[in-house]
Amino acid sequence: MGHFDFHHALTTPFRMQPGLRKLAAGAPQLTPLRPGARHLREKQAVLAHWPTQALLQSPGFDATPALWALALQAQQEHPEAFEVSEDAWHARHLGWRVDAQGQVLQTRALWPDAGPCLQALAPAWRQAALLCLAFAEDFAILDAASQRVHWLAICLPSHWAPEQKIGLSFAELHAPVADNQFLTSASAHLVRLVTSAQRWERFVWTITSQPRLHAHPRRMDAERWPASLQGDSLVDSAWWRTERQTFIPLVERGQAVFTIHTEVTPLRQALPTPEHAALVHDSLASMSPAVLAYRELSAVHAPLLAWLAQQAQGARP
Repeated sequence: MGHFDFHHALTTPFRMQPGLRKLAAGAPQLTPLRPGARHLREKQAVLAHWPTQALLQSPGFDATPALWALALQAQQEHPEAFEVSEDAWHARHLGWRVDAQGQVLQTRALWPDAGPCLQALAPAWRQAALLCLAFAEDFAILDAASQRVHWLAICLPSHWAPEQKIGLSFAELHAPVADNQFLTSASAHLVRLVTSAQRWERFVWTITSQPRLHAHPRRMDAERWPASLQGDSLVDSAWWRTERQTFIPLVERGQAVFTIHTEVTPLRQALPTPEHAALVHDSLASMSPAVLAYRELSAVHAPLLAWLAQQAQGARP
């Protein structure tokens, strides 16, 4: 589950809050992908079939400085995986380059499928898409002056539609979230915070019946938790979905690149110790009815709590 921090992410009582934590200097914010990786396969499928739902930009917005900051961050963290020059960006693990004009060039036969996927996109999007395929994270650009998200490269959304969010303000983005009063009232302060020099991270989690990383609403099962799921079959159909989110600031432009690393793990495999199960149990037990409804957990709240309580035995004093 990568960098997910149970102890920081799971609070009791559960609250919809920013949960920002300062990143130590030099802490990695990106995760390179190797040929065949699950994130790579799902991202490539999205870019091949639904690129206009994943790659989005407000009219007139110039994403170039933020994308260069992201590319340079990738090279600084993982020079073995990503190389940047004025001439071209090179995803070394994939064996593909995209030059400044958007031309796609193969360097090694490591992941042949990436080339046709990139070539099918508009040239202006190809370098950004190369970053999407080279790293597990999805990306967005947040602008402090307007407090709006003007650019998205979101291949693996968690139950939301990126094409409906482009250009919205931070407060508008969180308007549908249950118990969102703190998030929306503090939105201006939070935007200023994450576009300042200090780097931040936060964690998000839920339990879902959706096994795919790509959870766009149009491609999810209409019945989230079928009534036929009971007992062990319910737990076997439950997945632990997490996000580690970080911010790469461009202080001089009042912007930040927002990174989202999503992981989905079978619930039975996601909780390594009784202590972890106890943390999830207590946080889930304290969710308000509004939050449970928003996360579509109302119908399965009681059986999930019962199973988690069993797993937590031994963690209680």
